[in-house]
Amino acid sequence: MQRRDYLLSQLDILEAESIHIFREVAAEFERPVLLFSGGKDSIVMLRLAQKAFWPAPIPFPVMHVDTGHNFPEVIEFRDRRVAELGVRLIVASVQDAIDSGRVVEQKGRRASRNRLQITPLLDAIEEHQFDAAFGGARRDEEKARAKERVVSFRDEFGQWDPKNQRPELWNLFNTKIVQGEHVRVFPLSNWTELDIWDYVRREDLELPPIYFAHTRQVFERDGLLLDAETGFANRGEDEPEFAATVRYRTVGDASCTGAVKSNAATLDEVIEEIAATRITERGQTRADDRTSEAAMEDRKKEGYF
Repeated sequence: MQRRDYLLSQLDILEAESIHIFREVAAEFERPVLLFSGGKDSIVMLRLAQKAFWPAPIPFPVMHVDTGHNFPEVIEFRDRRVAELGVRLIVASVQDAIDSGRVVEQKGRRASRNRLQITPLLDAIEEHQFDAAFGGARRDEEKARAKERVVSFRDEFGQWDPKNQRPELWNLFNTKIVQGEHVRVFPLSNWTELDIWDYVRREDLELPPIYFAHTRQVFERDGLLLDAETGFANRGEDEPEFAATVRYRTVGDASCTGAVKSNAATLDEVIEEIAATRITERGQTRADDRTSEAAMEDRKKEGYF
């Protein structure tokens, strides 16, 4: 009799853990929501959610906190993907929050709407009474995200206290909350950027085209190549634009998300590039994380993703 090999691959183990988290949270909470930006991590999250509940449909809506300054290619992909899956998309709009006076838009060359996402996010969670919000953050992205638990408690004001977190032993999660509180849930906590790309290849997942090398008008600021095509990045007269062959490692608000010089135009080439890099994706591409040593942690304490 032929002996079967039951060893699981690294991706099999990560996938199984994430699916367990999706199912556990869907069973324990009444109104979950999946945060979906159209980026690679949330695309993987959608795939995992599909598998977790198949053949039933995904049993919760997806929500995008739209700064109004997103890359057009990503918004087109977002709308098309959720339509293909038949899931309900909720858009929490930063522009609406500005128009209503809930937030005040920054001025000046370095103005960004990234931090302004906090208020619409918390407003939408309260309006729809979501008690669990799945997010695509990974611990390898940034040191504040490395402190997060898989099921991470938020108080009645949507705030996070990194010094007051619930212990998580093995796969045991404390899901107890009272009305007004909620949790953020991170099924990809133990994944790396390379795991994400390997999974995208294994599952043959489509991504927005800006993840792959293309020619783009950019300009340089503080060592970052910022987008000069959309006009969201407030380019100064002393910051000349030029054409470069680039791709994006992350997709977010175009005013603070930098591109990287790259000729990686295929999945295999991107994976080879990621395997060799010594710089984290946020460290290489996000201006908003450079404003202070604790920039991300400060935002997260206020209710950021």
